[in-house]
Amino acid sequence: MTSLRISQLAARTGVPPTTLRFYETAGLLTADRTPTGYRVYGEAAVERLAFIGAAKHLGLPLEEIAELLAVWDSGRCADVKADLRPRITAHITEAEARAAEVAAFTATLHRALDHLDALPDRSDRCDPECGFLSPRAPAARRVDVPLLPSRRAAEAGTTTAAEAEQWRTAPVACSLTADGIGERTAQWQRLTAGAERQDIPDGVRLTLPAERAGDVAALAAAEQRCCPFFDFRLHLDGPALHLEVRAPAEGTALLHELFTPAA
Repeated sequence: MTSLRISQLAARTGVPPTTLRFYETAGLLTADRTPTGYRVYGEAAVERLAFIGAAKHLGLPLEEIAELLAVWDSGRCADVKADLRPRITAHITEAEARAAEVAAFTATLHRALDHLDALPDRSDRCDPECGFLSPRAPAARRVDVPLLPSRRAAEAGTTTAAEAEQWRTAPVACSLTADGIGERTAQWQRLTAGAERQDIPDGVRLTLPAERAGDVAALAAAEQRCCPFFDFRLHLDGPALHLEVRAPAEGTALLHELFTPAA
């Protein structure tokens, strides 16, 4: 049987060694040990990591992936299919709800922009009408969009406050490859360029132009799928968008790496 060192397995699969070690700690992946204590993996680990990656791509949290792997280990495709279908259905519902939020948020911004463009250019002092959607729609002046996995359940009163903040106890691990992390960092750097930055408890607060709200919401949703330990809150306040990002203490370094805006 072929034995792969952790560096070889990382090169074969694109999964960083730090993530491989975390998967072992979380019980998703097993490793044998050489007499000198080095981790070694069989070829089956390559297929197993591909399965984990596919499940992560579907937005499944590690807890669900662990449950699904137990079914997958049985070797019956029908059992995996039966277990996976309701999970995907639930995530479709969640994704559609988030998409509706982003679509409504984007529509609000377009209406605000149309209203702004329709205002006459005046030489006198600007009044509040210049920056708001319309005098008849005060609710559109402030919009909060927390991107939390259990947001809808929390609003419905079906979960506790602790469950509504799962980011505090989520494992600090990212499913992206090293290249993927570099690309994601570049995306955040481009999107937050020129932002005003302020430290807040557990994280940072960035103030951006409101017209970036749609792109920020979409990227935040993608970020949370691969890094569930991040907590995102978007606050639209007239022409400004305030993005608050929090993470547990173990994720502070990655938070500052991603969300320190470029000049």
